[in-house]
Amino acid sequence: MHFRWAAPVLVLALGVAAPSPAAGQRTSPPRERRLGTLGQNFPNPFRPSTWIPFSVDDCNGRGGQRVVSLRVYNVLAQLVATPVLHGANKPVAGVRLSCGSYLAYWDGRVTRGHRLATSGVYVYELVIDGQRSSRKMFVAR
Repeated sequence: MHFRWAAPVLVLALGVAAPSPAAGQRTSPPRERRLGTLGQNFPNPFRPSTWIPFSVDDCNGRGGQRVVSLRVYNVLAQLVATPVLHGANKPVAGVRLSCGSYLAYWDGRVTRGHRLATSGVYVYELVIDGQRSSRKMFVAR
């Protein structure tokens, strides 16, 4: 009964004695500035084609453009296809794009052999000047 105060005092003492980061020292890595955003494809799940929205941001100091690639992979991380840029009808593979919002189109065909992709989960990846972001999509045949 005389030691009821011991537990709270011990907790307070340990809290004061715990080391804290030194001044100017970060506890987490600095956040990278996002060069663009990758939206969810629609419709999802899809059959036989889908649209993929994305945007290119932060073009200041680079002549107003960034190098952009968009690729579709299967669950084995094998390249399946490269969607085309809506309106330009060219593959989004190492193209220079100005800041803004874009829409890519994938007809569900595999690049080699022109077969239709099988049902299942696919991953699409946007690469802007080496910075990667990805999302999942579902093909329903």
